Amino acid sequence: MSTENEGNAVPPAPSAPPVPVETPAASAQGASHTGSEPTAPIPAVPSAPGAPEHASAPAGMPAYASAGAGQGPDPYGQGAGAQGSAPEAGWPPPPPATPSYADGGGSGAGGWGSSYQQPAPKPKNGRGGLVAAILVAALVAGGVGGGLGYSLAKNNDDSTDSTTVSAPSSSGEVKRASGTVANVAAQALPSTVTIEAQSSNGEGGTGTGFVFDKQGHILTNNHVVAEAVDGGKLTATFSSGKKYDAEVVGHAQGYDVAVIKLKNAPSDLKPLQLGDSDKVAVGDSTIAIGAPFGLSNTVTTGIISAKNRPVASSDGSTGSKASYMSALQTDASINPGNSGGPLLDASGAVIGINSAIQSSSSGGLGGSGQSGSIGLGFAIPVNQAKYVAQQLIKTGKPVYAKIGASVSLNEGTGGAEITEQGASGSAAVESGGPAAQAGLKPGDVITKLDDMVIDSGPTLIGAIWTHKPGDTVKLTFTRDGKTHTADVTLASREGDS
Repeated sequence: MSTENEGNAVPPAPSAPPVPVETPAASAQGASHTGSEPTAPIPAVPSAPGAPEHASAPAGMPAYASAGAGQGPDPYGQGAGAQGSAPEAGWPPPPPATPSYADGGGSGAGGWGSSYQQPAPKPKNGRGGLVAAILVAALVAGGVGGGLGYSLAKNNDDSTDSTTVSAPSSSGEVKRASGTVANVAAQALPSTVTIEAQSSNGEGGTGTGFVFDKQGHILTNNHVVAEAVDGGKLTATFSSGKKYDAEVVGHAQGYDVAVIKLKNAPSDLKPLQLGDSDKVAVGDSTIAIGAPFGLSNTVTTGIISAKNRPVASSDGSTGSKASYMSALQTDASINPGNSGGPLLDASGAVIGINSAIQSSSSGGLGGSGQSGSIGLGFAIPVNQAKYVAQQLIKTGKPVYAKIGASVSLNEGTGGAEITEQGASGSAAVESGGPAAQAGLKPGDVITKLDDMVIDSGPTLIGAIWTHKPGDTVKLTFTRDGKTHTADVTLASREGDS
């Protein structure tokens, strides 16, 4: 399953149309009104008010939750193999925009905004006078009735039978118990920021991030800050309204994780508490904070819908590279602009970074705008994000675990099949690498990593990247119809190139 990045410009709110007034002539003719109506592939291996989301993705393809800069089209990793294949850490070039509104204008008798015209006067005659007399009588009767109604209502208001109970003015501020959504939001919002990224040519978008440490580091998505990586401009605005310039410390396109640092950071920063994403269970409550469609400090709730969901996300632009994750799936409402924001558990601890959403084929109301939440959001597990962030702060570059083999990125292979040839004509199995030492060969199909079922190359990449270099994993693979297992100690690769 693939996703798209979110984050787009906020569409102008449609103004309320004036109430249509029908003329008698218009009614007789049955005139019609013209109204205004509102119009980031599952991995093969392995967010001005607006977010970096880009082109619409095909049906069933997830996208970044936040708008981000487009990436290059090359497969990622140790080189690309033939079409439909990629290296063990390769990126398939896997494959929403803001909702727009239909034209609210209209013309014709009785249409929105049409003027009222007095009906032509009718000749006076006996019948006309009778109608006028009846009308006057009716108005008089209406006035009497209205007067009686007002009198009765006033008398009732003065009665002493009211059962309304008012809170005593001395009750003080309402206290919200620990663990309630309101309490969690109150604690987390001051440590969540809205990020605006702008490239040197003025392009950019909006996303979200949160305070990672007291030194001023902010954790977010790579696609949120991608526009500002090369000479661009970054700002981070807190819920208090305080705004700071920032700079990119490091970014990892494969993980879709980035760290930025505030310039002249305040001394009273409060980092959000990091939870343990390995202990999260399906059904656990979730709280997402972000800036959907530029609406900063928005809080939504849901549950964990699934764990270890293989996702390859992309901003949908031509030639963009994919990010791979073994994601936490949630039905908390996540929209463009939420990217990089924290996904919290019921205690307020961060369990993930909101990164991608599943988009529908229609792309939103009216079928032409950027798609929004349909209850399928994906977050990078915080245990993985924490490790990546620490590497970026330490060296400025990401470190990826690898097995040293190129695998097919095609679906329907029943696992991750090692290709016959690697990137740029290189060997599919790296000489002396982990896979070679374990005896794997081209044509072998990896079906499990430890206890996790591997159904494709992207799934394998996402699973490998949840580990660190030096970890030993058990690979189950098939060869000539027979099943084999091998213990593999993961090697490392530094950087995104």
